[in-house]
Amino acid sequence: MPRRHRLAGAALCGAVFLTGCANQLPQRSEQEERVERKLLSHSLQLDAGSAATLELPQRRVRVLEQKTFEVSEFEVTRRYQRYTPYQPWRELYEIPLGALAMVAGVTANVLNVPLLGRLPENATRGWISYGVAGLNPFMNVESNGRSQQNLAAIDEHKRDTRLEYSSLPWAERPVQVRAGGESHELLTNRNGVLRLNLLDSPFAEQDVARISQLELRVEDPQDGAHAELTLPVSRALRSRLREAHDLIYADLEDSDVQRWVYRVKRLSELGLEEEASELEQSLLELTHNDPELQQELIDGLLKDAGRHAAPPGRGD
Repeated sequence: MPRRHRLAGAALCGAVFLTGCANQLPQRSEQEERVERKLLSHSLQLDAGSAATLELPQRRVRVLEQKTFEVSEFEVTRRYQRYTPYQPWRELYEIPLGALAMVAGVTANVLNVPLLGRLPENATRGWISYGVAGLNPFMNVESNGRSQQNLAAIDEHKRDTRLEYSSLPWAERPVQVRAGGESHELLTNRNGVLRLNLLDSPFAEQDVARISQLELRVEDPQDGAHAELTLPVSRALRSRLREAHDLIYADLEDSDVQRWVYRVKRLSELGLEEEASELEQSLLELTHNDPELQQELIDGLLKDAGRHAAPPGRGD
């Protein structure tokens, strides 16, 4: 047991000795700029325009994500302690070189007196410093080439603090829409716009006349920021939706041209011009391979509905 203690003590002393023999070099510092952004507030906004009540089956809702940041700029200084690690075998050549440097340094200092201090400092002081380090068997001469470094300190100085605001579209993100007791998940487009149409999927599969309002909700799962919006559906619109649904989705191939024209004309009379135009184009595409039937449709739309229809890819 005493022998084990002696070995441990010898190893500890050796480590301290080698560390103490390191030749310290001038400190080195690095400077950099660091920007820190701290989120102060995060909110979502649903913008459905000025009209609160739906009078038409379509509505475009814009979703925005708004954030406020505190932006701080820092100037960071890192200071490194540099040293030349001790390697005993280097003393084989450093000691004789150190002796020569000591002699040269003493000689240079003696000559510097009559020369009135005109000799450079690296000859008077530098050679003596090299000689002292070289003659010391427990210290190597300074060497920038094999120096090592440790981080000694970090100093941070705040230069500026400002507020930064961002307002970005909620692009291609989900929006929960509740309509008539059923919930749907819809996606915004790349501009953060959600296009609602009560005569289109997924609402078209419901009894649209019973949808009295649309409840919209968006939420960011990361921090719980959310926004809600309720869009009432007017009674007048609800009374038109069921008839419009039948006019749009009834089978086209089981009807004749007169019925087609009526369906387009009736949608227009209900104030659903966008749906009337879409149905009109669908009928023109359906009759694309039958020019006579298509022309009969065009003539009927012009005569009975006052509509100047043109097949896709051709002007009026």
